[in-house]
Amino acid sequence: MSDRHTRTDVILIGAGIMSATLGIILKELVPDWKITVFEKLSNAGEESSNEWNNAGTGHAALCELNYTVEKPDGSVDISKAIKINEQFQVSMQFWSYLVNNKMIRNPQDFIIPLPHISLVQGEQNVTFLKKRFEALSNTPLFQGMEFSDDPEKLMEWVPLIMQDRVSNESIAATKIDSGTDVNFGALTRMLFDHLESKNVDINYKHSVNDVKRTSDGLWELKVRNLDSGTVERHTAKFVFIGGGGGSLHLLQKSGIPEGKHIGGFPISGIFMVCNNSDIVAQHHAKVYGKAKVGAPPMSVPHLDTRFINNKKSLLFGPFAGFSPKFLKTGSMFDLVTSVKADNLLTMLSAGAKNMSLTKYLIQQVMLSKEKRMEELREFIPNAKSEDWDVVVAGQRVQVIKDTEADGKGTLQFGTEVVSAANGSIAALLGASPGASTAVSVMLELITKCFPEHMKEWEPKIKEMIPSYGASLIENPELRDEIHTLTAQTLCLSEKKPIFS
Repeated sequence: MSDRHTRTDVILIGAGIMSATLGIILKELVPDWKITVFEKLSNAGEESSNEWNNAGTGHAALCELNYTVEKPDGSVDISKAIKINEQFQVSMQFWSYLVNNKMIRNPQDFIIPLPHISLVQGEQNVTFLKKRFEALSNTPLFQGMEFSDDPEKLMEWVPLIMQDRVSNESIAATKIDSGTDVNFGALTRMLFDHLESKNVDINYKHSVNDVKRTSDGLWELKVRNLDSGTVERHTAKFVFIGGGGGSLHLLQKSGIPEGKHIGGFPISGIFMVCNNSDIVAQHHAKVYGKAKVGAPPMSVPHLDTRFINNKKSLLFGPFAGFSPKFLKTGSMFDLVTSVKADNLLTMLSAGAKNMSLTKYLIQQVMLSKEKRMEELREFIPNAKSEDWDVVVAGQRVQVIKDTEADGKGTLQFGTEVVSAANGSIAALLGASPGASTAVSVMLELITKCFPEHMKEWEPKIKEMIPSYGASLIENPELRDEIHTLTAQTLCLSEKKPIFS
């Protein structure tokens, strides 16, 4: 045990997009609060936030079909799509504030305009897509969306997908040009650079081993310095556990009752990445298809143009995989050690309920490269094996909990904040749409954990997020005004940049 023992106002665990966002919001609201960050790895944004470990979609529900559900009466429920789109608009406003205040120099280093397209095959799916298009295009948030089932029009939109397509099955797509590609790894690193310039104490290669409440209501962390091997003690009034898949273990160690009866199920992702620049040049969009029956929502197949390190890339996937690790750099014992007396029944129930998912994951793990190529050829009929490499993406830990609606052991597909009743500690669990909704999720966390400050903080929050407290769907004029301003500030309204 080393002698190092610090006291601080706020400790952030994990140097990902969530901690970065929370850190900057708090720094803007109360500049004199002392903030300390601990990250197990040697840099910011290396796990789930890393550009190779997530889909980088700028999830705004423009093309992801799993955010719109067909109801038994045939109508399409778009409430989730509206919520996610509004959350993404909040992120865009916050990023615009950062650009306007010189905290981020060049927005094109992390966000690029890119069409978002939904593409389906088969009569039933085409009918669903048309209904979805009609429901969404009636709302101001999805203005500019187009629908087409004309092969010639689709050839204009997605030439790589339509080329050499011999299937006589009906095919249709929707396209909206206001989509984006977001490099969350680059954004995370920019935010941490700014936090460092504001005297935030950032400690890389520091692993948090334990979180305990002290007799005076503070939180004491045992932190191992991975370079020296020494264990330090750090005390704070407020702790945010934002360590991706690693958050569940620390939440359990905190002992708060709100963390009981919660489990986690890890799902890994595998992408195919195109290494042939001639093919990459032929595709300029994010194209989302429909998930196969039995597949988890995060396994919706998509063919994405990505901009990584100023280079245009083309990724297809994700193929689901299974590893018992909760982080890409985690331990093979993560899943086993997360099972405790209080969540054992929850976990067993989830296992029994999700046999089809387990079977699906095992099948996915067993896929050969050639089998993956067959799936890719449903998107690109003439795809050649030698043009594509396999890349292992990040680990996602889906929350498992007991819910009133679905009973014990329900698998949750979303992002969830778990906080102590007195607001002194909070953990972020779950996965998609994750990073895209970071600003909304962190504002929700602040409201929950610092209710006594909200009145005095509100004017500053409104300066950062002009639509704060208002609904964009109910205020079309405000939506238009904000949309125009964010597009200008983030360079999304200009002609797209040309990358090599």
